[in-house]
Amino acid sequence: MNINNTKLDLNFVKSQFPAFKDPMCKKWSFFENAGGSYVPQQVINKLNEFMISTKVQPYAAYPMSKIAGANMDKATDYFSKMINANIKEIIIGGSTSINLYVLSNSLKYSLKPGDEVIVTNQDHEANISPWRRLSEVGAIIKEWRINPHTAELDINDLENLLTEKTKIVAVTHCSNIVGSVNDLKKISELAHKKNAIVIGDGVSYAPHGFPNVKELGVDFYTFSLYKTYGPHLALLYGKENILKKLPNQNHQFLENDYPYTINPGGPNHEELVSLIGIYDYFLELYNHHFHNENLEINQKIEKVNSLISSHEEEIANELLNYLNNEKKYCLIGKDKISNKNRAPTISFFSKYKTSKEISDYLIKNNIATRNDNFYAWRCLKALGIDTEDGVVRLSMTHYNSKEDAQKVISALKNFD
Repeated sequence: MNINNTKLDLNFVKSQFPAFKDPMCKKWSFFENAGGSYVPQQVINKLNEFMISTKVQPYAAYPMSKIAGANMDKATDYFSKMINANIKEIIIGGSTSINLYVLSNSLKYSLKPGDEVIVTNQDHEANISPWRRLSEVGAIIKEWRINPHTAELDINDLENLLTEKTKIVAVTHCSNIVGSVNDLKKISELAHKKNAIVIGDGVSYAPHGFPNVKELGVDFYTFSLYKTYGPHLALLYGKENILKKLPNQNHQFLENDYPYTINPGGPNHEELVSLIGIYDYFLELYNHHFHNENLEINQKIEKVNSLISSHEEEIANELLNYLNNEKKYCLIGKDKISNKNRAPTISFFSKYKTSKEISDYLIKNNIATRNDNFYAWRCLKALGIDTEDGVVRLSMTHYNSKEDAQKVISALKNFD
């Protein structure tokens, strides 16, 4: 929550995103942010600058190449500071799925037959299937299952699963279906008592506030940058003391050059540089709302996070309340956001209509959403929901408004 009573200036926020001026986009209320967010002008500017002036092989001695390499390093450094890490702990890859697959392929060499790996059935498949594949090297896969009535993970169940043989715990920070925020700090503490490492999936958390990875205590953490107002890339954080020991997954001559060892082929240059624009945008958010210039970057991010959380809580709770009390709809997860216990990622279904019918109706009302299992099919299966038709997901972020939420409520009231 924002304890300073400073409210998010939504007009300022929207002015930073060209989509809200675009003739096609501006007539829509956009509720597909969990699938990919709009981008601010700062990101577009950085991408264009790179493509125009520095679209060359980086790190050579001539000016365009030196600038390209320096900006690639700058983007990585900025993001490391935004999440309270260091530049040697950050990997920028093509997607969260790719990053976790490469990581699992590296970690498998440290496992012995009979070692245990814990996954959940609440996660997106990106943080399940790479770890389940470790059964191929003899690992025993244990599933931390949600409560089929509440869709929540009970940390007491995790304690019962953990043993001296547990080596890896893979768990979402925030479910992309349920919306609940899991206590990664507590999970990490429990896992570390058994000398297990924790891989946190922050894809559905980071758009609502960049994490402080050191505070969480996780060993690895990942999120998708195209869902945090940037290009189609993903970030993987790993503790430096672990990364430097992992076997190389890249070219042989890079075998001692971590973290590139966990990034085969390296990052997309122009899109990496455009990440500076995300940093610039968040810095402008901070400067527009606050005035203390002496804070560290991650401290400024925390203040912006608080501002965003307060706004999202305000705009989402009215919609959550409606869905929870309307008998023709079944809300998944908590019915209220309080102190960031869930994200404004709201999934529901109907006992009387298909999710496809509801989604199509909302689209006819210029509400951009969709129905799907959203790659969390194990979660839906555990809840007894058709994984083909899936749920309707209404995912908001800080540029959504109370009017957007009321537009959805009005449309759903008229749907029968």
